[in-house]
Formats: sequence, structure tokens, C-alpha cells
Amino acid sequence: MRDLSIKKLYYSISEVSKITDIEQYVLRYWETEFEELNPQKNRAGNRIFTNKDIRLILFIKELLREKKYTIEGAKKILETYEQDNKPIVEIKEKKSEPESEVVDEQVTNNLPYKKELEEIREALKYILAKL
Repeated sequence: MRDLSIKKLYYSISEVSKITDIEQYVLRYWETEFEELNPQKNRAGNRIFTNKDIRLILFIKELLREKKYTIEGAKKILETYEQDNKPIVEIKEKKSEPESEVVDEQVTNNLPYKKELEEIREALKYILAKL
């Protein structure tokens, strides 16, 4: 993966492919699967990616390839928060939080990825505390 210290406003799909070490056809496929990944197009119809798009791609890559989530699982994670750790959806009223915690604990106790889910839960609690 390349260093993103030299910042541009927009990157072509070939540049993003080199930066993220992900094939261009995979980037196009992810665009169809993840609605959050929606690069703009220039007058010629070519995709132009922003730094935010690249961060999102790297996050999706981490979820799918390193943490071994399925595409559906990664979609659920992305519904909760963006790559830059800001919530995508508004947080529900505090009344519903205790119920969801009880349900989450019951569900995660029976899953093979319990440790990873606990890490994600802790990260989300940290993010919520910062808001």
C-alpha cells in the first residue's frame, strides 16, 4: 500500500488500485455491492475517487480480507459507522440501548467471531463517548 501523504483531490481508478493494492474489477464490483462507495464520474465518464473514498475502500478491504467478514456482514458494519469513525445513521434514543445490549450479548455468545465482535463493540462505545 502506498503512502497517502501526497494528497490530490481526485484519483483515477488505476491510481486507487495501486494505492490500495486492489484490482480495478474488484473496485467496480464493490461499487455495486456497497452503496456507501459511490465515486463521482468526470465528463468523460471515468470514475474519480476522493481521499474519503480511498479510506472507505481500505476499510472494506480490512473487513473482507483481514477480518474475514462476508459482504453482507461488512454491509452491516458500514451501516453503523463510516471509515472516518462518524456514524452514518443517527443514534437511537437512549431508552432502547439496554435492550439492544442484552440481545447483543445473547447473540454474540453463540457466534464463532465473539472476540472480534467484542472488539467492535468496544470501539463503537469509544466512538459514542467521543460524540
